[in-house]
Amino acid sequence: MAAELNHTIVPAHDPQASAQFLADILGLPVDPPLSHFTPVTLANGVSLDFDHYDHVDEHHYAFQLSEEEFQAAFRRITDRDITYYADPACRQPGQVYASQNGRRGTYFRDPNGHLMEILTPIPGEPS
Repeated sequence: MAAELNHTIVPAHDPQASAQFLADILGLPVDPPLSHFTPVTLANGVSLDFDHYDHVDEHHYAFQLSEEEFQAAFRRITDRDITYYADPACRQPGQVYASQNGRRGTYFRDPNGHLMEILTPIPGEPS
């Protein structure tokens, strides 16, 4: 069997609110609690298990979405007046990036300061 990422723990001040924030943006449900974790499972079966931490170090999480899913998620970001950026340093607010390979994406912060990224597949490559 080839190695696959199964889950990762996402530190959060309020796991339920943080999981709901991301699930709402991505158009996904929040899964039932698993022990003390609040999971959100992605289409490839990987779960983000939100867990309570008093101190949260910021991390980066990137989500590849189809063009239609990207547009829907981006609409939810703008509808909620969430500041988004074209760069991971967050110096280009209100912009979406377009890479030379045709991929588009944007960055935004979750309630814990984690840098979230949504991006489209490279055109012509399987998603």
